[in-house]
Amino acid sequence: MIVSHDAARVRVYIELDYPGDVGARCAQVRRRVVERVRDLAGMRVPEVVVLVERLHMAAPRGGHDERTPALLVLACGPAGLLALVILGIAGLFLYDIIAVRAHRRAMSWRRDLARQLAERPLDDPWVLTGAGVAAALGLWLLLLAVTPGLRALLPMRPTDPDVRAALHRDAAATVLRDRALEVAGVRSVRVRVKRARADVRAVSHFRELDDVRADLTGVLDSAVKGLGLTRPPSLSLRVRRPGRKGR
Repeated sequence: MIVSHDAARVRVYIELDYPGDVGARCAQVRRRVVERVRDLAGMRVPEVVVLVERLHMAAPRGGHDERTPALLVLACGPAGLLALVILGIAGLFLYDIIAVRAHRRAMSWRRDLARQLAERPLDDPWVLTGAGVAAALGLWLLLLAVTPGLRALLPMRPTDPDVRAALHRDAAATVLRDRALEVAGVRSVRVRVKRARADVRAVSHFRELDDVRADLTGVLDSAVKGLGLTRPPSLSLRVRRPGRKGR
């Protein structure tokens, strides 16, 4: 709490149950703090910062498996547009083939394409360019097929069979950074959260590095467990002294 004349700025750390309406609970806490400070101290509260320090995961109901299915990427707009384009091209080819089978002339563009493919040698620049583009497109599609989607999201443990939740990497990194800065002796922290590992780089300007490292390990291990992820990332921690320029 920071008090200035007749105003007080308050910061509150809370722990909430998950799943639940986090926004509504924070708003409720904010209103309660404003009312209590006004009633007890007669002071205005222009700012109340509510920080969710931890989410308590409820136990899965009915023996539900804790494994979280892959989050589905519902890109309705781009996927629908691509499907329509492919459908149109396939329909055009099918119409032309049926027309040829019915003893009608093929479309001029298909006759020109067939003639170009028959006359051009394999070492023609246009043929090589087209083959390279097709190969690159195929490799890109293969890469998309074998890699998980929504790589910026970390799946959370399910508490309800009808609910799928995920935590953004940046949000997880912010939580770990804030918890690390609470350790005595830590001056600055950089956190990068990957799918399987959380890289933490801390700068300590006082205390023994071994003591700071031990405290950080305990705090960050607890913070990683509190994120409620299906597969908590392993912790990679480095602690050093600031450089000559204070970095």
